Amino acid sequence: MSVRRRLRIGIEAVERSATGWFTAFLAGLVWVSMAIGLVVPSAAPWALGRLRAVADMERRRLGLPAGMPPQTSMRAVFGDPATGRETRWMLIHAVLGFFIGMLNLTIAVDIVRDGLFPLWWRIAPAADATPAIGFPLIRTQNGAWLVGLMGVGYLFLTLYVMPWLVRLMELPGRRLLKPGPGEDMAMRIAELTATRAAALDAHAVELRRIERALHDGTQNRLVAVSVLLGAARRAVVRDPASADDILARAQDASELALAELRAVVRSILPPVLTDRSLSDALASLAATCPVPVTVDADLPGRCAASVEATAYFVAAEALTNVAKHSGASHATVVVAREADKLRLRVTDDGRGGADANGGTGLTGIRRRAEAHDGTVTMTSPVGGPTTVEVILPCGL
Repeated sequence: MSVRRRLRIGIEAVERSATGWFTAFLAGLVWVSMAIGLVVPSAAPWALGRLRAVADMERRRLGLPAGMPPQTSMRAVFGDPATGRETRWMLIHAVLGFFIGMLNLTIAVDIVRDGLFPLWWRIAPAADATPAIGFPLIRTQNGAWLVGLMGVGYLFLTLYVMPWLVRLMELPGRRLLKPGPGEDMAMRIAELTATRAAALDAHAVELRRIERALHDGTQNRLVAVSVLLGAARRAVVRDPASADDILARAQDASELALAELRAVVRSILPPVLTDRSLSDALASLAATCPVPVTVDADLPGRCAASVEATAYFVAAEALTNVAKHSGASHATVVVAREADKLRLRVTDDGRGGADANGGTGLTGIRRRAEAHDGTVTMTSPVGGPTTVEVILPCGL
């Protein structure tokens, strides 16, 4: 394993220790509230709600699906399997998670304290010139270097031992907070029902868009061609000199109709996606955007055509919003494949303040993503920047 990867694993272990310690601290508070709920029945619904909130926080941290709606009676602790598992997790995590998290964070702090000890021990008060584990006062530089070696030892623990401790801390959550067979099936059915509805809505919206494009654009052009051709036929008899001008106008109208028809066809599935790749399609899309766009694509392989088309149209809609509403001077499109997921992120430096629940463009993005069991996240603080991130399963 490379040094860079090992360092990344160590840093991730410290981060997970910190977040795990926080949920363990909250679990301890829930422990107290559950005890109160046993004594004061009216407090039970509130305590069970806090239990579910902290358990769901841990589920999000571990990447597990959210739980079913909680029960509202303390009898659920003993009668409902899901609530019972959450209660057992709370009791274990409040103790095990708290102490492992505290140990790991202490080690992380001691890396800095002892690793840099040779640099600061002389300027520290005499009573503080000790290593983290409380050895006697250090009086010599050689002793200070020995403490520095202890900091290196703590770094070794962080890189090689702490990840195992983190897995031990997370083990109760992974075993007790995952949904049971019945819950998992019910949640999956609800999820599939929602995504099927989203897919049907997205399909209906796309059909209406194509219908409007053909009706308002191409059809009107073809009607104009028909009218001009009729006028040209009459002009051949009455005023042959003007027939050529009318035919030229009819040709221009037919060329415009053909161009609009090609645009509609490209909007259904851009040919560049078939002929080349999603990276090339995004680069072509960026080139036509009024706002300067930088494309960063890391796609070693191809995804399913429907997934690439969804990513393309999400980027197109997001860049359209950037050009129309953001007032941005620059935008960035980043797309990468991560295991079996395709991650697309569009960021602009505009004024921000976009409403994630408003506007047909954002609604269309969400519907397209949900039709593929994808997720959409948008952050847009006032003053910017605005970021739209879409994650799509790509089946690779």
